[in-house]
Amino acid sequence: WLAIGVAWIEAHRTIAWIAYVTAYIVATVFVIPASIFTLAGGFVFGLPLGIMLASVGSVLGASVAFLVGRFLARDWVAKRIAGLPQFRALDMATRHEGFVIVFLARLSPLFPFNLINYGLALTSVRFRDYFFGSWAGMLPVTILYVYISSVAKDLTELTSGEVQGGAVGQILLFIGLAATILLTIIITRKANRTLAEHLEREPVGQEDAS
Repeated sequence: WLAIGVAWIEAHRTIAWIAYVTAYIVATVFVIPASIFTLAGGFVFGLPLGIMLASVGSVLGASVAFLVGRFLARDWVAKRIAGLPQFRALDMATRHEGFVIVFLARLSPLFPFNLINYGLALTSVRFRDYFFGSWAGMLPVTILYVYISSVAKDLTELTSGEVQGGAVGQILLFIGLAATILLTIIITRKANRTLAEHLEREPVGQEDAS
């Protein structure tokens, strides 16, 4: 399907990016794994444009899903997250530090991308904080995924002996990939620790006790 997609893009360059972003938004609303589209962005559009389009598609898709969850499907979302206490803690935390909590939650693998889009719709977070916190928090993983998929094309060329730039170019390619993965791991671990500290400070049980 990637080969078909590439062929279609070559024939429709002027509207290809619109189709990609639109498909990303629709897929996010219908809870289709977003990583597929992020990887496709790097494979099809390359590193700079792929990052931009995947970032735009992910934040717009997350925003549309958030608005659907808050205004159109609130009861459905509430039933789906009823047994997940971490979202109740998020609700209390977002009342005070909406942007920070959304940013950290986006960095943390504790909250899956599609689930948190709808889960945060039931919290007290303001849409502005949700939008910018989501964009900033999703950007490192977006860069990593797009980079991996764009490098995959070079790795294919590498196995066939067609990579240009010699040994130095190949070494820099792998160093860049390793550095990107390491940076993402470090950021994610710090996000988990900081987010856990925020959630522990929230009095989750006080409302029940009263």
